[in-house]
Amino acid sequence: MKEIEELEELDELDIEDMDADDDESSQLYEHYRIVADAKQGLMRVDKFLIDHLANISRNRIQKAADAGFIMCNERPIKRSYKVKPFDVIQVMLDRPVYSNTIKPEEIPLDIVYEDNDLLVVNKAAGMVVHPGHGNWHATLLHALAWHLKDKPQYDINNPEIGLVHRIDKDTSGLLVIAKTPSAKTSLGLQFFNKTTKREYNALVWGNFAEDEGRIEGNIARNPKDRMQMMTFPPDSEIGKHAVTHYYVLERFGYTTLVKCILETGRTHQIRAHMKHIGHTLFNDERYGGDQILKGTTFTKYRQFVENCFKICPRQALHAKTLGFVHPSTGKEMMFSSELPPDMEALIEKWRGMNIVES
Repeated sequence: MKEIEELEELDELDIEDMDADDDESSQLYEHYRIVADAKQGLMRVDKFLIDHLANISRNRIQKAADAGFIMCNERPIKRSYKVKPFDVIQVMLDRPVYSNTIKPEEIPLDIVYEDNDLLVVNKAAGMVVHPGHGNWHATLLHALAWHLKDKPQYDINNPEIGLVHRIDKDTSGLLVIAKTPSAKTSLGLQFFNKTTKREYNALVWGNFAEDEGRIEGNIARNPKDRMQMMTFPPDSEIGKHAVTHYYVLERFGYTTLVKCILETGRTHQIRAHMKHIGHTLFNDERYGGDQILKGTTFTKYRQFVENCFKICPRQALHAKTLGFVHPSTGKEMMFSSELPPDMEALIEKWRGMNIVES
């Protein structure tokens, strides 16, 4: 049921839904309406909704009420509100009602590899992987639906096939998509068991004292900003365990090009981990990387950085390498993609800056 799925999103937004929701709306949309009958006895609204909506937990309903998404007679109510006869209870969300059906849209795809089991795509920066608030069309799934439209056995709306993992909207790079249920199961287990190989290239603020390092810290939503993820101590009970290994590829004084190897795959893992160690991704607006975090106060330098922001108008992060075992053949598959033009131009500009930081 669509309404239940939307309520569940209140508990844990997906990675791409976060990226799709850059501008939060104050407008609310009705997703479900229940009118209490004339014989309705006094009942807490959370219990009332449990009785009327199947497969939804009381905890999620309470969170929806706390967020202001449960209303009675068009006014927000608390979780403890007692429903009375003829009350109109509404479940509201900050996005319009939308069908889950993915319809084909003719959008170009850079397909690196494809066979009967899977395909590997080099996603462009700016493309959302999965539909979400603010991005209901022109996603990778819509493009895949077009690509597979003449092959009914590969229905992108079938949850048993499709995305195995995701990357952020403004991150470019490699993704693998399963075309059969068995392929999705096999690939999903490889990601779960951390046997896949994933390398990213990132331009980050600041110079490193060392040539390589390991970041370990739990990843959870920032309690002060739900659009950000935050790093917490690994021995805390907050968030999910995450490990990132990094290696310096090239130093530019005030910025550094690094290779990041993921041991785990959490939401915004590289972005949150790099900010945690003081090396926020260059031009990562959500994490403050779109400000001048290192360098001089000279006007010429400021103009240089602003020009760099224009050259690469997104976080400078690219999923460069992806490796896994083919689900049918058992063969080790390894794919690599070149840096996209915006990141190449950005790096070339920093190379020409010739800064040496003491």
